[in-house]
Amino acid sequence: MRLVVQRVNEASVFIKNQEISSIKRGLLILLGVEKGDREEEADWLASKCASIRIFPDEKGVMNKSLLDISGEALCVSQFTLTASTRKGNRPSYIRAAGHELAVPLYEIFCSKLSSLLGKEVKKGVFGADMQVHLINDGPVTIIIDSRLRE
Repeated sequence: MRLVVQRVNEASVFIKNQEISSIKRGLLILLGVEKGDREEEADWLASKCASIRIFPDEKGVMNKSLLDISGEALCVSQFTLTASTRKGNRPSYIRAAGHELAVPLYEIFCSKLSSLLGKEVKKGVFGADMQVHLINDGPVTIIIDSRLRE
């Protein structure tokens, strides 16, 4: 699984010009699931998102986590994170997991993160054409790949 984690002042998801989810200060998480990904990876990534220290402390140092600031999270599925760009100019998505694996792992990730935070993780709609609006704070953007954890 691969995540793009963005520290935001606010973020929202729209479908057909209608807002379906929004958060204030916290993390916008774009999540891509690859063939072969497992539940343990979703658990590890959820724990990482809850605990990664990318929010400023009173001295302005990135020393606080989403848990520390009681921040919110918005998770949006994004199969394009699995793109291979090695050959040619058209990305290949052959590594992207199908719905039968990707949907359950997306839901497991969101459920685990909700449990860790003690609040609902807001979501996009899996497979929908979404417009994501955000105000990136910093900007701070981190890429986390579960296959690179060891």
